[in-house]
Amino acid sequence: MDANHKLPRPVYGDSPVYQMAVLQLLTVAEHINLDQNILERLSKPKRALIVGVPIRMDDGKTNTFIGYRVQHSLTSGPSKGGLRYHPSVDLGEVAALAMWMSWKCAIMNLPFGGAKGGIACDPDKLSMGEKERLTRRFTEEIFPIIGPRMDVPAPDLGTDEQTMAWIMDTYSMAVGYACPEIVTGKPVELGGCVGRREATGRGVVYCIMQALAEIGISPANATAAVQGFGNVGAITCHELSLRGVKIIAVSDRYGATANPQGIDVAALSKHVGSGKLLKDFAGGREIDPDDILTMECTVLVPAALERQITEKNAGQLKCRILAEGANGPTTPDADKLLNQSDIFIIPDVLCNAGGVTVSYFEWVQDMQQFFWDEAQVNQKLETLMLKAFHQVRSLAKERTIPMRMAALSLGVQKVAQEKKRRGLYP
Repeated sequence: MDANHKLPRPVYGDSPVYQMAVLQLLTVAEHINLDQNILERLSKPKRALIVGVPIRMDDGKTNTFIGYRVQHSLTSGPSKGGLRYHPSVDLGEVAALAMWMSWKCAIMNLPFGGAKGGIACDPDKLSMGEKERLTRRFTEEIFPIIGPRMDVPAPDLGTDEQTMAWIMDTYSMAVGYACPEIVTGKPVELGGCVGRREATGRGVVYCIMQALAEIGISPANATAAVQGFGNVGAITCHELSLRGVKIIAVSDRYGATANPQGIDVAALSKHVGSGKLLKDFAGGREIDPDDILTMECTVLVPAALERQITEKNAGQLKCRILAEGANGPTTPDADKLLNQSDIFIIPDVLCNAGGVTVSYFEWVQDMQQFFWDEAQVNQKLETLMLKAFHQVRSLAKERTIPMRMAALSLGVQKVAQEKKRRGLYP
């Protein structure tokens, strides 16, 4: 790292996730010779809001949760990003996720900047009523910085369509009219987009299919291990199995199950949907969740939390394709090791961009009050995902650089160029 590109003072704390995001930016800045003044602006979020969210619990006590909304960039349009409910949520994590969203939107050529939000809580320990009160009060607290042309939230870890419906209703009551375009990922009957819930997983699978073709492996001869069985992981498993890929292992926060003969994904979904633990699934045997990442397979899909693949386990990966369904699952130190291997990496800012892409479709439809059918949504999603995949792959081959460097270079350059064109006010 040269003297011109230095790690900024950790204004967002010593969060390892935030420092990881900034380190990625600095590495790309050196590669593309980014102007130092533009780098200074890109290395720090545009705006961050920390709020206390007091709610009355079901037992009558009042608890105050800490919530965050970070907008990394407003240069390209309104900021866009999910809202997560998880005990690990902090300012640094949210700031990192907002930065990655900026690059993701740029790679997909969407008219958005990056944002992210979250509340430090365990949604599994909250009743439906408590979650509703938490969501509505949080919406009220961040009201000054959100809006259809300012910042548009979406679901993320621990949130879903119902969460977005509460936000839409709370915002609409405040402005005095129905405003479905304030959020994406809503129920279809409230202006949501068909196919939005499945979009991230489908985007992951579109990228995997292209990677399999490139390395010359038929889906029928491929196996996959998936870390995480939430929305992204479950849809990825389902879509891969439809294409003939054998799912041999799956994990979630409570455990893992494996079956070398192939897991019946539909049966597993029904099992988990009934309230039973994934690790107790009769169609597989319980394994250590840590073994998922080092299992021999064609495709490994980390679809859980950040920083799962580190310098400690990167050398033990036995997959041919690493498809990053989660945000930031691979640390920079792990990247250095993986770049010396023959593993085909589909980086997160490309691989999981299907969600924000269909969120864009939903936002456009809500603004116009003109809606598409699911076939149109899936066709448009596949077209944009494949276009982005081939742009990243072509740049990687042309410059003989890793896929992550190619993807981030495209994303950072686009945002930097837009900032340069607009100038610095005043």
